[in-house]
Amino acid sequence: MLQCTAVTLLPPDAVLRLTAPGADCPEDPEPYVLCELGEHDDQRTEHAAYLRPGRTPDSPALWFFWTGNGTERTHRAEPAPWCPALLRRIDSRLVQRCALFDHHTAAHSWDVTDPLGDLLADRLVPGDSPEG
Repeated sequence: MLQCTAVTLLPPDAVLRLTAPGADCPEDPEPYVLCELGEHDDQRTEHAAYLRPGRTPDSPALWFFWTGNGTERTHRAEPAPWCPALLRRIDSRLVQRCALFDHHTAAHSWDVTDPLGDLLADRLVPGDSPEG
């Protein structure tokens, strides 16, 4: 399943919270966020973007949720627990945790493909692309 392509501008209050003293985040947060869910029905499902981790790997992370566009957009930024789903690959003994929040309505993160992200990763890792 392809990743949702919805993008939105973070509202100033969310940027202020991210840059507040003591916040565990980068100094200059991106003003735009991209929905990290797989393709979904925009009318019934909120878009969601991961903003920053919690204090420990298992504590809730800060997510930005939104619906609509322009003046019709509603949004909220709040901590959400991680999805408990695990993907176990018996042959390689790999265990992968879903990288989305609990009770997300679209596919788990391992079923979502991001063609642009994959293309960029191929360009950034020397020697792995067919060109070099």
